[in-house]
Amino acid sequence: MEYESGTLILLSGAAAILPTLFYVAIIYWVDRYEKEPGWLLAATFLWGAIPSIILALIFNVLGSLPFYLLGPTVGDAAGAILIAPPVEETIKGTALLGIFLLLRHEVDSLLDGIIYGAMVGMGFAMVENFFYFISVYQEAGPEAWRLNILLRALVFGLNHALFASMTGLGLAVSRFATGRWIRVLAPVMGWSAAVLLHAIHNLGATFSGPLCLLLPFADWGGVWLMVAIIVWALWQEKKWIRTYLKEEVAMGTMTVSQYERACSGRARFSHRLSLLLEQGPSAYVTATRFYHHCSELAYKKHHFALLADEQSDERTRELRLTLRELSREAF
Repeated sequence: MEYESGTLILLSGAAAILPTLFYVAIIYWVDRYEKEPGWLLAATFLWGAIPSIILALIFNVLGSLPFYLLGPTVGDAAGAILIAPPVEETIKGTALLGIFLLLRHEVDSLLDGIIYGAMVGMGFAMVENFFYFISVYQEAGPEAWRLNILLRALVFGLNHALFASMTGLGLAVSRFATGRWIRVLAPVMGWSAAVLLHAIHNLGATFSGPLCLLLPFADWGGVWLMVAIIVWALWQEKKWIRTYLKEEVAMGTMTVSQYERACSGRARFSHRLSLLLEQGPSAYVTATRFYHHCSELAYKKHHFALLADEQSDERTRELRLTLRELSREAF
């Protein structure tokens, strides 16, 4: 079935956007205990979707030009395998580096680095997929177009999120490292892992035959590794919350029941939902703020225990006062 240009654009746009929204929703949900600021997540996503795409196009073309002197086949392969991975992961990583340099107080755990990396990767993937879908339809027809949508949007839809999350993870490790060499090497290793996984994927996608077996190994193997890291990070965050908030009960910052709910993502959700249904949006918002600050207080106390920095100690005192006020107001 042939499509007119307007219909093709609409269908390709839907095929690029809808899976992205689904994946973004999952990524946002994963951040259970302390949601990152919506505006910062949106800005990170948009960096991946607009400036990153434009800059990647320019530098990919410039970097590939010398290889095209050896022929179009060499140029295409070199551009995909040697040029695109470091160029694209560096450009996506620029936004992450900006967050860690300018807004480092928003990064409270390793999971935060993964979340920001995944967001910039999803923005990049959405726009790149759209243009690939249009190009494949024009060059190979509707059957190839449908197969390309299946592969890029669904089977390998998390690729760019995976790659960039490696960079984000490396920066987050550096953020909380106490050793000088780890602080220096972790971002480099994270970026290198992103480039390597990206290059392996492109290698398998560029050449047919046995090399295609690299795709599920590199892509889904990397995804499941990242899932394992996320599960571990969530366990760590819950442990911090339970450990560092326990003494807040004795200090009068919160009650025992508030403490127990704060230690469980499910209990938090159930309590906020009941407040929404029984007392309205205002109570829901107040409870959301309370639990958000509970998590942040635990994280800042952990940061101070780890790094002994004055900023974390000062923020801890501020959060303690805020929680006492919210506790009286909401519960």
